[in-house]
Amino acid sequence: MIARILLLIALIGVAPMATAQHWVRENARPGDLTLAAQGRVAPVVIDPADHDVVAIAAADLRRDLATVTRATPGGDTQIWIGTLGKNAAIDRLIADRRIAIGTLKGAWESFLIASVDKPRAGVARALVIIGSDRRGTAYGAYELSRAIGVSPWHWWADVTPRHQVSLHVAKGLRRFGPPSVKYRGIFFNDEDWGLVPWAAATHAPQEKPLGPKTYAKVFELMLRLKANLLWPAMHKVTQPFNADPANAALADRYAIVMGSSHAEPMLRNNVGEWSAPPDDFDYVKNAPGVQRYWADRVATNAGYESIWTLGMRGIHDSGMVGPSTIADRRATLERIITDQRGMLDRAGIADAPQVFTPYKEVLDIYRAGLKVPDNVTLMWPDDNFGYIRHFPDRTERARSGGSGIYYHLSYLGAPLSYLWLSTTPPALIREEMGRAFDRGARQMWVANVGDLKPAELATEYFLALAWDIEATRAQPIDHFAEAWAAENIDATQARPIADVLRTYHRLNFDRRPEHLQWYLPGEKARPSPLSIAQADARLAAFAAMEQALAALESHVPADRRDALFELLTYPVAASAAANRRFFAAEAHDRLRDSDLAEAIRRGTIAHAADATLSTLTHRYNREIAGGKWRGMMAVEPADGQWRSYRLTPPILPAPDALSAPASVPTIVPLHIDPVLKPRQFTVNKGWRLGDGLGRHGAVLAATGAGGSVGATVTLPAGEWRAFVDILPTYADRDGDPLRLTVAIDGVAYRLATPRQTGDRDWAQAVLDSRIALAVPVDLPAGAHRVTLQSADPGVMIEAIRFEPVHATGHLH
Repeated sequence: MIARILLLIALIGVAPMATAQHWVRENARPGDLTLAAQGRVAPVVIDPADHDVVAIAAADLRRDLATVTRATPGGDTQIWIGTLGKNAAIDRLIADRRIAIGTLKGAWESFLIASVDKPRAGVARALVIIGSDRRGTAYGAYELSRAIGVSPWHWWADVTPRHQVSLHVAKGLRRFGPPSVKYRGIFFNDEDWGLVPWAAATHAPQEKPLGPKTYAKVFELMLRLKANLLWPAMHKVTQPFNADPANAALADRYAIVMGSSHAEPMLRNNVGEWSAPPDDFDYVKNAPGVQRYWADRVATNAGYESIWTLGMRGIHDSGMVGPSTIADRRATLERIITDQRGMLDRAGIADAPQVFTPYKEVLDIYRAGLKVPDNVTLMWPDDNFGYIRHFPDRTERARSGGSGIYYHLSYLGAPLSYLWLSTTPPALIREEMGRAFDRGARQMWVANVGDLKPAELATEYFLALAWDIEATRAQPIDHFAEAWAAENIDATQARPIADVLRTYHRLNFDRRPEHLQWYLPGEKARPSPLSIAQADARLAAFAAMEQALAALESHVPADRRDALFELLTYPVAASAAANRRFFAAEAHDRLRDSDLAEAIRRGTIAHAADATLSTLTHRYNREIAGGKWRGMMAVEPADGQWRSYRLTPPILPAPDALSAPASVPTIVPLHIDPVLKPRQFTVNKGWRLGDGLGRHGAVLAATGAGGSVGATVTLPAGEWRAFVDILPTYADRDGDPLRLTVAIDGVAYRLATPRQTGDRDWAQAVLDSRIALAVPVDLPAGAHRVTLQSADPGVMIEAIRFEPVHATGHLH
């Protein structure tokens, strides 16, 4: 009977956010298993025959236990860690029916944790961690580390673990996995401005960046976050991953699956490894040369667990050289894929996972009828700004290779890059990746994380969704942020920290700090459409956010102050200073001819903000954690590279003409036009409220199930025009219009907007983070009933605004 009960528990599983918080505690309760007490801590025992990654994870767990408890290993309780079939002692327990493993055998990356009395002579009790495979076992060890209070970010964000004198594990069996998404990973990209300078100058100056010393820290973090796939850094400034054979060998020891980006077929880093002229990277004219280049990598890496990128683009994120028409490109790509798969077959790894990513221009070739073998994963990209361009249709969902998503949390490219601060709201990640999962994209998710720092929260949220999407997206964003703040900064300040993070994402969703110019590259410079009063209102919101941050900073323990600065203070204060610098300089220019004294005051504020950015960044690079992160942080625009994709450096007033003391702008009461916000609508069938997203803290998301929602607005004197603000999402695929129907006072209006990635409307929409659809009717003063009747799935409505008919430039 007991075995049957344990089997039932094993089949149920455990939600990720409920695990580490409750099942290990400092104060014992009846039935608990004691890990640490009275200066002794349970030793960690593994089988030497187990996988390398198990030994690595066990060593990290020993260190974590020692750090948390400051105790000496010993006593009659032990921690056993092992993989099914690779740990003789654990296999005997299973054979003797001492542990019911349920469906663990054969499961992907799963593990269970259970307590066993008298597992063998001389051992009173053992906490047994059993993995279905090598990564499952490692995840189990790191899950225990997290449960005793060691954050996955303990090294990468200097999250000092809390000291605990005793540790007790609640009785029962806990099952974790399998993950929602099979392959879950990150991509280091555009590493020129942070990761490489930091590694080369500070972390590992003795090795060419990026080398094993850096990747060892990366791999550990990935395992602690239950990730399994890495696309390594690949810019010209970086040594190619496979140029040092120690990198691939290390990845294998850590059980990390290696892949490569859409522009790097067959695990080849073209910008660092293709030594012939770029024009020779042409499969039409130089197939033998290209084949030798790819075959060499197959020969060196066939023995490792890898995902092989198929297809071909140019040397560095550019179109394929050679064929000029869509038909010729399609035929050439089909030939290339056939030849690449032949190389894998001849190497004895025909069944190795393979992926094809229709990124940028390749998506047009795919839609022109490109035939991709059924067992190859189709990796669908977003538009580089967090909006997925294509969701699998019925035929694509039926493919044995499945579908994946390549998603950007950082980007270098048109219309403007965002490389500095991490400002993609977790709620947008949830909405887009949730839609993708529901449409069948469950084989592989990879997030472009740039330099990783300061994208810690976004990276963890992306990977949490990939590990257990249902449990993660069921939580309100504020709850996830609060739990994250409690774990990584301070539990007593978790709620106010979550409040600050909510405001941070809301304000920077309105306009990213890297996008504080309103003209597109190549266009004549023009000011923002905000009046000085509107800009001041925005700055006041940033100032209030900074005040809320200041109110909690003194309550955070000293040993978590570095983590606080890295994870919260720097992004909050830097984004506020960037906005002050931009809008104060703009106000100076606007006021110069009409109010010289105020113009000078604003100019002084702009210079003070610029100095604040320098001070904050110097602190990040030179002072935090004793200078550990020197070289990691650079204020955008950091330099003159890739200027056509970068923010134009702000032009500040001549400092010699400024003498007035700096102060915050005087806030003039701002007239707010009428607006209907999502929470004013009664949500019912066909619509869903998405929390944590948009300028008003929530969006109305259409589900496609029919039904309507309504609200009433009262307009003051005058004539008014309604605008439906929607996020720049896609319906099913890039190129299809977004459509919705809105009725005002019973009269229906069908609205639509084209969605074509790369055109000017798209560029403006991703910088503005919205599309404004005008309702073609002028409305008189008085009460009006507004009903959202229908919309394409994927339409997310931020608000319905009403502007005076003759007004222009209203954005808030």
